[in-house]
Amino acid sequence: RRPPRDPVNAMLSFAYTLLVKDCMLALTAVGFDPYMGFFHRPRHGRPALALDLMEEFRPLVGDSVVLTAINNGEATADDFLVTRAGCAMKPAMRTKLITAYERRLDNLVSHPVFEYRLSFRRTFEVQARLLGRFLSGETPEYPPFTTR
Repeated sequence: RRPPRDPVNAMLSFAYTLLVKDCMLALTAVGFDPYMGFFHRPRHGRPALALDLMEEFRPLVGDSVVLTAINNGEATADDFLVTRAGCAMKPAMRTKLITAYERRLDNLVSHPVFEYRLSFRRTFEVQARLLGRFLSGETPEYPPFTTR
């Protein structure tokens, strides 16, 4: 519908798509409907709650994957098709970005509430469970995930 205009935005868009998919899986695993959100308006086919959960992970996972791919030379100008209509990644670049994304999800980070180390993949589910505890009244506030 609105294709990205340049390679960086093409990679960001793809990384965010992967991220929202994993947030949907985490929310579904803990029993939430990923289509009923708080900050993003519910609309047919739009996973509003997954988009809400994704917001705290955009810079930590999505942006980080793209910056790492650029800085490590994994992304080059030859990996993209740029036309008047927009910019698209070639299949080889999509594969490289998926690999970089999976690598990032396997990184261990310290959770600010529980103070133990876990992968980003597991952190999505932990945050979804913390959201459930907040919504059920077990905790007075939702603790956002931060790394520092």
